[in-house]
Amino acid sequence: MTATDVRIDTDAEQVVARTPWPAALLGLIRRYPLGAAGALVVLVMIFAAVFADVIVPYDPEDNYYEYMFTAPGAQYWLGADDFGRDILSRLIYGARTALFVGFVAAFIGATGGLVLGVASAYFGGWFDLVVQRVMDVIMAFPLIILALAVVSVLGPGIDKVIIAITIPFIPQCARVVRSSALAIREIPYVDAARACGFSHTRIILRHMVPNVMAPFLIMITAFVGQAILLEASLSYLGLGVQEPIAAWGLMLQGGAEEYAESAPWIAIFPGLAISLAVFGFNLFGDALRDVLDPKLRKR
Repeated sequence: MTATDVRIDTDAEQVVARTPWPAALLGLIRRYPLGAAGALVVLVMIFAAVFADVIVPYDPEDNYYEYMFTAPGAQYWLGADDFGRDILSRLIYGARTALFVGFVAAFIGATGGLVLGVASAYFGGWFDLVVQRVMDVIMAFPLIILALAVVSVLGPGIDKVIIAITIPFIPQCARVVRSSALAIREIPYVDAARACGFSHTRIILRHMVPNVMAPFLIMITAFVGQAILLEASLSYLGLGVQEPIAAWGLMLQGGAEEYAESAPWIAIFPGLAISLAVFGFNLFGDALRDVLDPKLRKR
């Protein structure tokens, strides 16, 4: 990089620093419209999950048998299910379940992968060899198959679902973080920290972990969408969240097949919610990758 390039980059950073945050936010929206759409979906889901107790028109667990299979209308905007429960209310509370499982599983899985990936790259040798072979064994199983196996052993329940979803995420994040940490390990300031006699813990936490946070954050956003889809799949199969907790997979289980013709709204709206949530997190994750990756940002 020439001195002119350095001066141009510095000037550009100073201009960005002086830009008011509303203008900077508007610039990001114009540059990444799909990412902004994904972020909007994520914010709407978070808002619905946080204020579900306030905005729902009905209790999602109350049964009104006289209103069974009520079509979407003025009373029930999205219709009622086979127990007379309001589908809109259950969708809103289902967002709380999906986000709770998604964020907890994604954070724990990505954090575990971050620790293993950085430690594997830093220490190398037999430790790196053993860790990577274990990661290979776990990654040899498809996500849904491994999650099904874990839930089959532990049993159904929201806590068991989180464990089942977390395990497959750890090797995925560990591989990505390790590839970045291997390059950071060879940078001179890491050698200088070793020469100064700093402990391994300090070198890893102070010099290596901060430099792999970009892929770590990107992996979390990607994992949330995958976790929502896995939770819905397990709940649909009867191995995930159990009644009467509102969950999108359970809503599909109750009406996807038996009432597909007589009351299609029972399955249509939960399916749309799952698709929109996964799509929104994927769009937001792609835009976040573009923003945090210097090569993609310059391009």
